[in-house]
Amino acid sequence: MCSGLSLQSSQYVVPEDVRAAGFQIDADELTSIVESRDTERLTEHGQLDGIADKLATSLTDGISTREGLLGQRQEIYGVNKFAESEPRSFWEFVWDALQDTTLIILAACAFVSLTVGIATEGWPNGSHDGIGIFASIILVVSVTATSDYQQSLQFRDLDKEKRKILVQVTRDGFRQRTLIDDLLPGDVVHLAVGDQVPADGVFISGFSLLLDESSLTGESEPVDVNEDKPFLSSGTKVLDGSGQMLVTAVGMRTQWGKLMAALTEGGNDETPLQVKLSGVANIIGKIGLFFAVLTFIVLSQELIGQKYHDGLLLSWSGDDVLEILNHFAVAVTIVVVAVPEGLPLAVTLSLAYAMEKMMNDKALVRQLAACETMGSATVICSDKTGTLTSNRMTVVKACICGNTLEFNDPLSSLSSELPEVAVETLLESILTNTGGEVVIDQNGKQDIIGTPTETALLEFALSLGGNYKQKRQESKIVKVEPFNSVKKRMTVILELPGGGYRAHCKGAAEIVLAACDKFIDGSGSVVPLDKKTANLLNDTIETFSSEALRTLCLAYRGLEDGSTQEEIPLQGYTFIGIVGIKDPVRLGVRESVASCRSAGIAVKMVTGDNINTAKAIARECGILTDGGLAIEGAEFREKTPEELLELIPKMQVLARSSPLDKLALVKYLRTTSNEVVAVTGDGTNDAPALREADIGLAMGIAGTEVAKESADVVILDDNFSTIVTVAKWGRSVYVNIQKFVQFQLTVNIVALLVNFSSACFTGIPYPQDCLPMILLVSTCLPSHGLLTHARRCAADSRSTSLGEHDHGHPRCTSTCHRTT
Repeated sequence: MCSGLSLQSSQYVVPEDVRAAGFQIDADELTSIVESRDTERLTEHGQLDGIADKLATSLTDGISTREGLLGQRQEIYGVNKFAESEPRSFWEFVWDALQDTTLIILAACAFVSLTVGIATEGWPNGSHDGIGIFASIILVVSVTATSDYQQSLQFRDLDKEKRKILVQVTRDGFRQRTLIDDLLPGDVVHLAVGDQVPADGVFISGFSLLLDESSLTGESEPVDVNEDKPFLSSGTKVLDGSGQMLVTAVGMRTQWGKLMAALTEGGNDETPLQVKLSGVANIIGKIGLFFAVLTFIVLSQELIGQKYHDGLLLSWSGDDVLEILNHFAVAVTIVVVAVPEGLPLAVTLSLAYAMEKMMNDKALVRQLAACETMGSATVICSDKTGTLTSNRMTVVKACICGNTLEFNDPLSSLSSELPEVAVETLLESILTNTGGEVVIDQNGKQDIIGTPTETALLEFALSLGGNYKQKRQESKIVKVEPFNSVKKRMTVILELPGGGYRAHCKGAAEIVLAACDKFIDGSGSVVPLDKKTANLLNDTIETFSSEALRTLCLAYRGLEDGSTQEEIPLQGYTFIGIVGIKDPVRLGVRESVASCRSAGIAVKMVTGDNINTAKAIARECGILTDGGLAIEGAEFREKTPEELLELIPKMQVLARSSPLDKLALVKYLRTTSNEVVAVTGDGTNDAPALREADIGLAMGIAGTEVAKESADVVILDDNFSTIVTVAKWGRSVYVNIQKFVQFQLTVNIVALLVNFSSACFTGIPYPQDCLPMILLVSTCLPSHGLLTHARRCAADSRSTSLGEHDHGHPRCTSTCHRTT
């Protein structure tokens, strides 16, 4: 067996260019190992350590970025970019525009007119009509092709924006954020819940790492990744846990890259409004065709009748042919004038312009239809943390050993006020039971990486004199149960330096406190947690919450040696302390909420936080009013449909909610209440609600890649005020379309009636020389007028409130959306 392995290993020969660049394995070999999930070949190359050595990287410090080294690595292994389809040239759009049936008929008309005219009247007198029609066709095609070409360029730019994803990597021994496009084989990437795996790679270390590979395999069952099953594929998503991976293949060498190569660029799907207006245009076109045929018959019947009377039906002169041709050109022109082909184009131009301006206002539109739908929104279900609040958290209060402490001054003196055992246990709990990390940046300064909550807790621990690196080295982490919005707690199991095991738990204050039966008193002793003390601690939680503080409880318990292989216990913990974290409300949120309310858009807060904290923040934002209700998710789930019918219109705050509560609320609002619902979300578990909503709004900073992929719009600055700006642009789109439809239909109907009436009553339509000008007015000027109005609305939207776009009725755009 050993000889067989050595024989297979010897068959691999390192290419000369790879060896010359300082590497011992080429891109094709790496791609093949991960794609085929071949553990035998991985073993032949020395397992993870062997691959790292052959890639000239370190599993702890990552790749070196010294001058020239990154370029060599890119040259050998490629870049993490997908091959894009060649952009369509302007002339391809010109060709598409020339395929229009009406224009083809007109071109044939123009050719015959030119031929007969020159034959009968000579050059140049006989060429005027034909050249005029040709010039009009060229102008119409130019306008259409230019608009479509500019739109395609805009969509390509937006597709590039979607690729601007930042990932956590270790390079030169420092943890840093880099663009996904800059990843290279040999990079050490850090993964957390909600991340998209950015490249193919091999598992280094981690806890409870669970991937969703359905985008690649179609299998919905989550996949565990560990030392025994170490392969990770690009494009999959992290459902649970955390870990580190070594990148082995990037770009078009990954499985995801090969799939992406088969996809076409976005932006070609029609929006609901475009579909409806196309239908309207078709109906009007059929009416126009009917009148065109009728007009041709009316205009031609005299000539044909005279020839029939004279018995000359088979004898036609050049003048006769030219007259019939003129009548046919008039009929075709009536069709051109009657068909409002500009309606779908109007929507496209307006939406494309709105998308460009929304990008400038920190909103990335992923689905074109969201531009128009957002203008119809009647309810916004918003998260609290990071959307209504600034997401800059600090610990301002704590209850430790039964004493409530405020932290406005430096905290170093706190250590002397508390028992040493309590401080040590508190530091151990914070520094080991965390999803964050304390690192040294390239300037030699201490930096904290993690969520705002984790950052606040780590800053608090460091200010107490805690040493992150030392504490992590002292205790070995055996098992991790990451935080999620269902359990609302995070737990780790440590192997202590002196032997034995200890579990540390933190999470929602009332939930963790309920799992405690002991606490550390003022002398540092562990004593039973009686009912009186538990009531005092619950009162402390309510006090902190009423001051708009986010409350977390920390606890621990000892474990027997064998229990580490079982489920982490849920009871029997010793209470360490409660921390109150301040997250100030964003500037301008109260005004934005008031603007929504005045425009007929109801705002509801949906949060996983304590109900008292949620109520305090909601009042500060202006969401919770005197007649409004705030309830918890547990109570919401118990309500019957009849009770919900009465409750939901009054409900303004849903606290301690789970993702399923949010999904149920969105479904109810859309189906039973017939509302147009916009939902914000940032976590992986928010994805179902984002998909269910009419408009899913993901957070660009705090949001996971799973949430962004499920959303229609990404709010790049995580600010509620930006959501209101998106609604303004949505309503602006409707105003543009409404005014354009009025103008377009007025022009079309008047032209149709005037020509038909003139032909019927006088036998003479408009002069033939006017045909090119009529084509120009009916086809080109509406588009120019639409863009001019769009720009004017853009200027107005920066200086007016949301309510000023609704034409006197707060929900007129919603009605428009449903009945257009």
